[in-house]
Amino acid sequence: MLLSGFNTFVWLLYMLMLVLAVLALVFASVAREDAYRATDKKTKKFWVILLAAAVAVNLFVPVLFLTLAATVASIVFLVDVRPAIKAVSGGGNRRGGSSSDGPYGPYNGGR
Repeated sequence: MLLSGFNTFVWLLYMLMLVLAVLALVFASVAREDAYRATDKKTKKFWVILLAAAVAVNLFVPVLFLTLAATVASIVFLVDVRPAIKAVSGGGNRRGGSSSDGPYGPYNGGR
């Protein structure tokens, strides 16, 4: 009974790593190529190939070391590259205001 619970936990962990890799691959595929160049975060082709390999490893090679390496690549993309691309692409503003808005509202030029 304890072993089946552990197997369920490991299966859920593998599924979480797979979902993370697929999510990163989708975000990498949707982003514009020029945003990658503007942020100096390698190229779109590099990230799409790396994350596609991460998805393939998670699907077809159930070796923990390789799936952990694939997960690290996915996390690096989601934590470092995606926010930089989002900021360059104009998606960094969450409140929907203008780019001249400050932390306390829009800047009105001292009027």
